[in-house]
Order: sequence, then C-alpha cells, then structure tokens
Amino acid sequence: MILPIVAYGDPVLRKMGVEIDKDYPNLKELIANMKETMYNASGVGLAAPQIGKAIRLFVIDASPFAEDEDLDDEEKATLKAFNRVYINPKILDEEGEEWTFNEGCLSIPDVREEVTRKPRVTLEYQDEDFNTHSEVLDGLAARVFQHEYDHIEGVLFTDNVSSLKKRLIKRKLENISKGKIRADYKMRFPNLKKKK
Repeated sequence: MILPIVAYGDPVLRKMGVEIDKDYPNLKELIANMKETMYNASGVGLAAPQIGKAIRLFVIDASPFAEDEDLDDEEKATLKAFNRVYINPKILDEEGEEWTFNEGCLSIPDVREEVTRKPRVTLEYQDEDFNTHSEVLDGLAARVFQHEYDHIEGVLFTDNVSSLKKRLIKRKLENISKGKIRADYKMRFPNLKKKK
C-alpha cells in the first residue's frame, strides 16, 4: 500500500526515533509498504518518520545511482546491489575528508542543496529478521545511509546547509508545509489550510 509522505514542518520529522523489536506490530507489512511508497515516489531511501512513525527504521535501494556515468565500475556495482532494510542502526564511526553532494528529500520536494558529509561510515544494524550486521559504506552508499540515518535522529538535510542558504529557502520550506507544492506522489502537509 502506498502511504502519504509527511511534508516538511510536521513535528514527527523532528522526533528522535525509538528502537523497535521483533514484536513491533505488522512490521513486515510496514516494510513492504515503505518500499512500495519509496518506489512510487522514485526515491532511493525512505525513513519511518517520513510516513509518520518515529521509530528507528528505514529502507534503501540506491540502484538508480548505479546508472551514473561519472562513477567507477566498483561503485556502480556497490550501488546496484545496495538494497537494504535498516532497523535500529547505529553509526560507530564516520571518517575521511568531507565531500559535498547535491541532496534532495521526498519530504521536501523541489528543494535540492549541497550537503557536506564524511565519505566513509562504519555501522551496525539489524535486518528485518533481527539479525545483527556490521558494515562499512563508502561514497554515495555512505551518503544515502547518512541521509536516512539523520531522519531517525530528527535531522533534515536542510539543517546541514549554510545559514545564508537556510534564509534563501525559508519561504519555499514554509510553502511546502502549507501544501503549496506539486509533488507527483501522495503527501501529508502539516499546515495545510482546510477549505471551509
């Protein structure tokens, strides 16, 4: 089932996600719905807060990035296979020289900004069967993970841009929260004025 994606301004996007266990209600169905919602919106990741649930869960399928001609064959192969469910992930380490990349977010349509992040991340997480895994991600895979991880920490990519950029996009963000935006997927707007 395709779920509405929560728009910028909704308080759930600012909540710290809580850990879940294997008894979380309808978890398999929730994960399937999140994947369907992500694909429907042409996203490469979707975190539970973006569908209104403040829990530590997100899904990633970065295979669309594997088509990028600028990437080397090794990174293309990594991204093509980078399709995971992350439950209760923890970042153990972030390292390397920071690099900048133009990011966007399904909760903030039509806003893209340059965001600086570390290129390598060491992490631990549980899969949908609650098996624990350790992993080191590099490059775009690390970036997609960090972006989704921020969501379960109550952080949005727009928090990571300069104060000047924040001022420049302020009105756009306010309009998104009021539903004054055209997205080609289902959304839920926190400050939408109901027609009387």
